[in-house]
Amino acid sequence: MKFKTKVLIIDDEKDFAHFLKLNLENTGRYKVYTANDGIAGVKTARRKKPNVVLLDIMMPGMDGFEVLAQIKGTVKTYEIPVVMLTALDNAESRSEAQGNFAGEYLVKPVPLERLTAIIDRVAIYG
Repeated sequence: MKFKTKVLIIDDEKDFAHFLKLNLENTGRYKVYTANDGIAGVKTARRKKPNVVLLDIMMPGMDGFEVLAQIKGTVKTYEIPVVMLTALDNAESRSEAQGNFAGEYLVKPVPLERLTAIIDRVAIYG
C-alpha cells in the first residue's frame, strides 16, 4: 500500500470541509480527517498526528488562531505544519498567523492543484 499524506481539515463549514475532503481523497494521495470546531480539531490533531493541518480562522468558540496556538504550543503537535485556509484576506490576520508559526496563509477559494502542491510541500519541508 502506498503512503498517503494525512491531512486534518478544521473548519466549521461542514459542507466545505466535506467537499474538500472528497476532492483531496479522490486524488488518491491523501487520508483526510475533518473536525468542525476548534476543540475537536485540537483533539483530532493530538490523536491522529496528521502530516498537515488545514485550518480556518473564523469559527465559533475557539477560533483558528487559538487552535494554532494550541497545536504549536504542545510537544505532541508542535511540529505539524499548519496551513491557514480562510476567507479573511487582511494584513493583520496574515501577520498573526505568521507570528504563531503557520506555514502558509491561503485565502478561499484556492484551486485544488495549488492546494495539493502546498500540502505536498509543507508535508515534506514543514
